[in-house]
Amino acid sequence: VQLQASGGGLVQAGDSLSLSCAASGGRFSNYVVGWFRQAPGKEREFVAAINWSDYTLYADSVKGRFTISRDNAKNTVYLQMNSLKPEDTAIYYCAARLRTVVGSMAGSARYEYWGQGTQVTVSS
Repeated sequence: VQLQASGGGLVQAGDSLSLSCAASGGRFSNYVVGWFRQAPGKEREFVAAINWSDYTLYADSVKGRFTISRDNAKNTVYLQMNSLKPEDTAIYYCAARLRTVVGSMAGSARYEYWGQGTQVTVSS
């Protein structure tokens, strides 16, 4: 499956932004899809994930501000980001793994497919 992330940009603190992850080449409903981010000089970190039954998981740092959702008919996963903070600045990547892969949805090593990333910059 191929993933294409989009929707990043430059916003001010407190603003909202919506990211999209469009998939092709597979039956999308069979995949767990996650969002990860990497800030300059930092390790890649988990942001949010959603499985085939719409179960969601969030990092504590974004809980209550970010919402992940999916539209299987459009083969797309969305990340709605509200109340953005400067510390949310990073390159955001979407990733996918088959539903048969075991392990926490927060573990990046379990994801087989990665998009190219989209830059999110939040100014103070």
